[in-house]
Amino acid sequence: MAHASSAPGIVVLSASPNVATSTTRRAVSRLFDHVAAQGGGAGHRIIDIPLLPGLAAPDRASAGPELEAALRATETASLILAATPVYKGSYPGLFKHFVDLLDYRALVGVPVGLLASGGSDRHALVIEHQLRPLFSFFQAQVLATGVFVTSRHVEADGRVEAEIDERLRRLAHEIVVALGYAPALTAHRVRDAA
Repeated sequence: MAHASSAPGIVVLSASPNVATSTTRRAVSRLFDHVAAQGGGAGHRIIDIPLLPGLAAPDRASAGPELEAALRATETASLILAATPVYKGSYPGLFKHFVDLLDYRALVGVPVGLLASGGSDRHALVIEHQLRPLFSFFQAQVLATGVFVTSRHVEADGRVEAEIDERLRRLAHEIVVALGYAPALTAHRVRDAA
């Protein structure tokens, strides 16, 4: 199922099967609070991959209209945020199947942010060892800051641990820079040092 808010410049690929109680979704929500606070005016569309009808399509030619629309939205996004829970050391198979259906040429140079959640910190390397290489294959411009969270970092009421909130703020800045809404943070640091 896809949910939209204003013009979809950013597509969030959400791989969580539990939308209502998802740690991943709570972290995404907090991230977009930071994006808005930093002047990021792009709207975003959340594609709930596990809820897409017809995801069992073996290939792109077999995709139904809702799955095809989600694939096209991803391929034409100004920026993609891959937001996935980690199960047994990896992202879910449905997430990978959706990505497998994408036209590999469509993501060349597209900025991609990475956010993952897991039951413990043991899964934290999924960003560097699985998600970053996956989108690098597509020659996407993977943003530098990846964020990994657990339920202990992001509370059900929306409160976020300070260290994680700072990483979300940094990823939000990279998003607004990639979309052209703000100058790079390094430019500020260079000017402040002079």
